[in-house]
Amino acid sequence: MINLLNKRARLLASGAALSLLLATAPQAFAETPPDTLVIAWAIDDIISLDPGEAFEISAGEIMGNAYDNLVNLDINDTSKVTPGIAASWTVSDDALTYTFKLKPDLMFASGNPITAEDVAYSFERAVKLDLTPAFILTQFGLTKENVTEMAKATDPSTFVFTVDKAYAPSFVLNCLTANVASIVDKALLMEHVAENDFGNGWLKTNYAGSGPFKMMQWRANEILVLERNDNYYGEKAKLKRAIYRHMKESSGQRLALEAGDIDVARNLEPGDLEAISGNADIATDSAPKGTVYYFSLNQKNENLAKPEVREALKYLVDYDAIGATFIKGIGEIHQTFLPKGMLGSLDSNPYNLNVEKAKELLAKAGLADGFSVTMDVRNTQPVTGIAESVQQTFAQGGVKLDIIPGDGKQTLTKYRARNHDIYIGQWGTDYWDPHSNADTFAANADNADDAAAKPLAWRNAWDIPELTQQTAAALLERDETKRADMYKDLQQQVLETGPFVIVFQQTEVAAHRANVEGYNLGPTFDTNLLAPVSKE
Repeated sequence: MINLLNKRARLLASGAALSLLLATAPQAFAETPPDTLVIAWAIDDIISLDPGEAFEISAGEIMGNAYDNLVNLDINDTSKVTPGIAASWTVSDDALTYTFKLKPDLMFASGNPITAEDVAYSFERAVKLDLTPAFILTQFGLTKENVTEMAKATDPSTFVFTVDKAYAPSFVLNCLTANVASIVDKALLMEHVAENDFGNGWLKTNYAGSGPFKMMQWRANEILVLERNDNYYGEKAKLKRAIYRHMKESSGQRLALEAGDIDVARNLEPGDLEAISGNADIATDSAPKGTVYYFSLNQKNENLAKPEVREALKYLVDYDAIGATFIKGIGEIHQTFLPKGMLGSLDSNPYNLNVEKAKELLAKAGLADGFSVTMDVRNTQPVTGIAESVQQTFAQGGVKLDIIPGDGKQTLTKYRARNHDIYIGQWGTDYWDPHSNADTFAANADNADDAAAKPLAWRNAWDIPELTQQTAAALLERDETKRADMYKDLQQQVLETGPFVIVFQQTEVAAHRANVEGYNLGPTFDTNLLAPVSKE
C-alpha cells in the first residue's frame, strides 16, 4: 500500500463508513459518507502520479483535480483558455515571448508560497526528466541546455516563456493546459531529490501540488483518495474527499450504484446503462470526449507493413455492429484521428465490413491464405468486446487473431516498447488543439528504437518523413481556415494509408446517485472537475 503524506491514520479515523470504503475486500460496503464522493472506475492504467511523467487517461483526471496550471481550458468554450494561477498574460509582437503575471498570495497544499520560481522549476524538471509527456514542452525548442533561459522567473510574480518559432498563440496556450505543465512545489520536491531525479522517485506516489484536491493515498489497481485542499486559492471543493475505487466490471458497478455503495459509476456498458434508465434514484451525465478508440498495426511485422494488408484489415471490422452494441450510448463511429468539435476535424467514415474486398487486398499482398497475428487488449470494456468482434470478422477474411489480455499497465508498457503486433486502446488529446493528435498519428521525426520523441506513429514503426513535414507546416499556419484544411488533408492521408484503424469517438457517460449535484463531465478527462460536486 502507498501511503501519501503519511495521512492514512487521519483518514481512517474519520469514521467507520470510510474505513469500510478503504478496505481491500471487493464486497459491497457501507453507505457512502455525506462528505465523500465515491467513484467506481477502471484505474489500472495509472503508472505514476508525477505530472512530469503521468500520461494515462485516469492519471490525467487526477492531475486535473489536484494540480494547477498557468492557464486552463475553458470548458464552456474550448476555443479559449481561462486563467489558472496566472492572472494575466501578454504575447510579444513577434509571437516569441509570453509573459505571465501570477495571482497574488497563492499557496501550495503544503503551505509553501507559489512563486514564478516554482513555475520555472516545473518547466525545467519536466524537460530535464525527459519522460513521455515532455515533448509537449520540448516542441517549443526547449532543451535540457536552454530551458532555464527560455522558461524563467524575472521576479517572484512574473514568469517569461520564450518559444523558438512564431506559433499560433492559441496553440502555445493550449499546450500549457496539459498536465505536464502543472505547477509543482519546488521547496517540497527539493527535500526528496535522489540522485538528481528532481524528486521523480518520490512524486510517483506522493503529491506536490496546489489544486482544489490533494492526493492522499494510492493503492495500485485498488483505490485512490483525494482530500480537499483548504489552501486552494479559488472556491474550495464542496466535499471533503473523493475516492476512486478500482472496479472494472460494468455489472459490479451497476449493482453497487443501485445499492448506494458508490456515488458514481464510470464504466457502465450499454446494457447496464439501459438497465438503470428507469431508476429514479440514479441520474446520468454525458459529454463527447476528445478521445478516439483505435487499433494499430506494428510496421515491424512484415505482414502488417504491407499497404494492402493495412487497408484490408480496415475492411474486416464490423463498424455497424460495434456501434449498435459495444458503444451504444457511449460512443459514435468515427474513423479519423481528430475528434469532432476540434479545428479541422474531418467527418469521413468510408470503411465498412467488406470481406470480399479484404480478401482481394490480401491476395494482392501475397496472403491469399491469410496469416496469424496477435492483439494486446486491456481487459476492460468496451475494448475487450471490440477485440472479440474483430477476432471474428478477421477470421472471415482468413486472418487468425489471437487476443493477449492484460491490465492497463501491461498492455501500455508493451505498446510503448513497440513489442506488439496489434494494440487496441484509446487516445485522449493532450491539449485542445489539432496538433495534439496530428503530432502523434501523423508525425514521426525519428523512427529509431532509441528516438527521443515516441508518438503513436513511432510506436507502430511508421516512418513518414513527408507527413511529418506537413504536420510541422500546419502548426505554423496562422490563418485558421487554411490551417483547418491542412489538418483535413493530413487526416485523409492517414485514413487511407496509415497503420491506424480508428473505430469510434468516445461519448463519456457517468451514472450517479440522484443526490449528487454538480457532477459534470468535461471535453477532456482532466476537465472532469470534482470541486463543484456536492451531495444533498
